[in-house]
Amino acid sequence: MSKLKLLWALGKVFLPEGIVRAIYGGRLPVVDGRRIDPKAQAVTDLVAQLRDPNAPPTLEQSRAQIAQMAAKFERPCPAQVQKTEITLSGADGLRPARVYSPQGADPMAAQPTLLFLHGGGWVQGSLDTHDGMCGHLSQLSGVRVIALDYRLAPEHPFPAAPDDVLACYRALLDGAGGLQVRADQLAVGGDSAGGNLTACLMHDLGACGLPMPAAQVLIYPGTDGRLNTKSMHDLSDQPVLPAERIEWYLSLYLPEGQDRNDPRVSPVLSDHLFGQPRAIIVAGGHDPLWDDAQSHARALEQAGVAVDLVNYPGQVHAFVSLTRVVPQGNDALQKIAAWLKAALS
Repeated sequence: MSKLKLLWALGKVFLPEGIVRAIYGGRLPVVDGRRIDPKAQAVTDLVAQLRDPNAPPTLEQSRAQIAQMAAKFERPCPAQVQKTEITLSGADGLRPARVYSPQGADPMAAQPTLLFLHGGGWVQGSLDTHDGMCGHLSQLSGVRVIALDYRLAPEHPFPAAPDDVLACYRALLDGAGGLQVRADQLAVGGDSAGGNLTACLMHDLGACGLPMPAAQVLIYPGTDGRLNTKSMHDLSDQPVLPAERIEWYLSLYLPEGQDRNDPRVSPVLSDHLFGQPRAIIVAGGHDPLWDDAQSHARALEQAGVAVDLVNYPGQVHAFVSLTRVVPQGNDALQKIAAWLKAALS
């Protein structure tokens, strides 16, 4: 019976949205007034079947799972996007990076550029797990995307990742790798932990007095490491990203005794929000990080930063990486790309 349930759950994920909506009828969960999207519920049901809450995966298994999810549920990088493998400076040596260029563009020439930082709870994810997202963002926006493979915990705990990002940013502005990058043509962005690292970089730039980029892209970012928001409580058992899993990520990422009020952990608490570049923030209403996105948007706006908050009340965490099966993931990619094109024009 469990095998049949798993096959049914997998089948629902790939069915057209209208059929999935009809299957669920009026039985879609509502949290704090936000009804889950039917395709997001299908993904939730599948994840619930695949994960045993009484037998959490090892780190190696978790890393393999995110790679498998990307391969099965994310649309691949468009063939017409040019990809170039390079290395860029991290805080402790060179790091792999990948350049995505619109067809016919010189990948090294000065042009509108997005420095992209992948998600994965600071402990997993790679250039390959976010290859599709980066490729589609480049194609849809006409913007060059540079993806950085920053160091992961627990092999390299905090502050290795934000240190790598800051070192890479400095190097890019200095012409690293032969890339011509100007701050006024540069956006920095990422999803989940990558959104956290993006917001942390903005804090670091303010603290160091370095030039800010022209824009920032925060896709369901984790910006409050205290994990005490209402959505974190209300959605603590959401199978796609339960609160217990977030706590596990943080336990691997942060050294023992690390202050979670540190703005390099919880950038919503930064005292350098004033003067940050305009932002787009994408949030899902059935993601425990929903309130992180809302509170970070408010904090930036109160500091005088222009913010475009794009809410998907029915979506789960990582939906922008599920573009083969969740139509709203494609919609979000198109909105982000259009915003990028306008912000960097």
